[in-house]
Parts: sequence; structure tokens; C-alpha cells
Amino acid sequence: MISADLGPQLESFVAKLVETGRYNSKSEVLREGIRLIQEREARLSLLDLALARGLDDAEKGRVKPVSDVVTRLEAKYQSMGSASG
Repeated sequence: MISADLGPQLESFVAKLVETGRYNSKSEVLREGIRLIQEREARLSLLDLALARGLDDAEKGRVKPVSDVVTRLEAKYQSMGSASG
């Protein structure tokens, strides 16, 4: 069992969530918060992996000139705008 001191401000916030019926208990609020943190940490891990791959590519010379990338993106977004208009 985990016991946590949330402090008055967070404790009040959690209590209001339970009082309004948004959650059934303080434990439910805390579980939801921890699930959200898990999701955020998973997204951050994916970002870290993508950054590491990008840095590795750059170090090994697997890069494209920025002008090529900009030209490709401009064409892509211009065609997207034409399709929706």
C-alpha cells in the first residue's frame, strides 16, 4: 500500500473530483494520474529513440540538404491545400 502526502492544494483538488462524481475515490484519481504519467513517459521514450536515430544518421552522414527537405514539404503542403480547397 502506498501512502502519499499531496499537500493541501492537491488534496483539495482530488477531493473535489470525488465529490463531483468525476471519480469514485481518491485512489481512482491517483491511478488515473499515474496512467497519464505512464503514457507521457512512453511518448518521451519514443521521442528519445527518434532523436538518437536522427543523431546517429547525422553522425554517419545520412542526411539531406535542408533545401531539398523544404522543397519537398512545400510541395506536399501545397498539394494538401489544393485538395481541400
